Amino acid sequence: MGTISQKVSLEAIRFFAFHGFYSEEQLLGTEFILDIDAILEVFDDGKDELANTVNYVRLFEIASEEMKITRKLIETVAHSILERIRHEFLTVQLIRVSIRKMNPPLGAEVRNSAIELTFRR
Repeated sequence: MGTISQKVSLEAIRFFAFHGFYSEEQLLGTEFILDIDAILEVFDDGKDELANTVNYVRLFEIASEEMKITRKLIETVAHSILERIRHEFLTVQLIRVSIRKMNPPLGAEVRNSAIELTFRR
């Protein structure tokens, strides 16, 4: 007998925010793209109840709230998002948060910089 896992994801959420190490980044802002995956085991025999899954509306609210707090590092933003999800959704076994910073100020054409954090229970 096996187990059933399900993944709830939000993909390519676009935010305009003011994260960056340099003061001009925090002043001008830029576009960020965020992905969230939450994986959990299914124990509910297919019951049609929101309590048996991860509410992706709540995932979006957490991400949106954290993206509004200006920080120097996108690693810090991702960590805050991951920690809030980890503490709110105790049945989630794996959480992945990735953030891409579009057009980072590097003096060359670069589509994005990116970080990814993963948590396993």
